[in-house]
Amino acid sequence: MVLGGLAVYVGAAPQAHSATYNVGMAFDKGLSAVVRYDDQFQFSAGNDGMAFDYLFLDGSFDADVPFTWYVGGGAWYEWDNDWGIRAPLGLNWNFAHEWHAYAQVSPEWQIQDKSKLQIGGAIGLTYRF
Repeated sequence: MVLGGLAVYVGAAPQAHSATYNVGMAFDKGLSAVVRYDDQFQFSAGNDGMAFDYLFLDGSFDADVPFTWYVGGGAWYEWDNDWGIRAPLGLNWNFAHEWHAYAQVSPEWQIQDKSKLQIGGAIGLTYRF
């Protein structure tokens, strides 16, 4: 009886999860279109290249502060065949219902064509669906 109840509990279907999408514009790799899925995966493609980030850590400040923060890891590619990895550190601002602004700095390691460390950044505006 106990084993049967445990099997039902372990095999229970997880709660339904409704995915969210944020879509907007940013200055990341030039003027870019940006899509954020579930506040965890972010893709941008622009005039100068594209980037994909996995946002693995986030949090909030004091209740009086309208910003939240995030940390991620990702990769970037520029149309001139330079590419590398990056670690975005950013702030989100939910300034109106379903509207979000964000800004981030990204330490980047350029791997292709003269390996070097550099700093990137992005600023953007998205709408949540």
